[in-house]
Amino acid sequence: MMAVAERFEDLKAAAQATNWRGRSGRYYALVALPLDLFALENDDLYLLARGTDVLWVGTEAEVVGDAARRAAFRTALRFANAAFRVGAPAGEVDRMTMAWDLEGAEPVFGLSLA
Repeated sequence: MMAVAERFEDLKAAAQATNWRGRSGRYYALVALPLDLFALENDDLYLLARGTDVLWVGTEAEVVGDAARRAAFRTALRFANAAFRVGAPAGEVDRMTMAWDLEGAEPVFGLSLA
């Protein structure tokens, strides 16, 4: 029964995902978050956007540990109308690569899970 519950959660998350294509051409399934309840958590990578423009990509650790990144986050949060969770990168290089890729990302419409 637990496998069914886990599968349901996976399907639910996939249904709520928004597809974006990074500047490299890689596709990302981002999970939309309510902006009014948005909070940085864990080691996940987050994206703040206004329409189709990416305003900020980063992690909680970057906001806490780097004053320049914190200022950029605050500015982006002021203008953003959408927030997304990307997920936890596998390591530091993966985080930097994904952040660079997503900074130039654009939403992709018309993709489906089928």
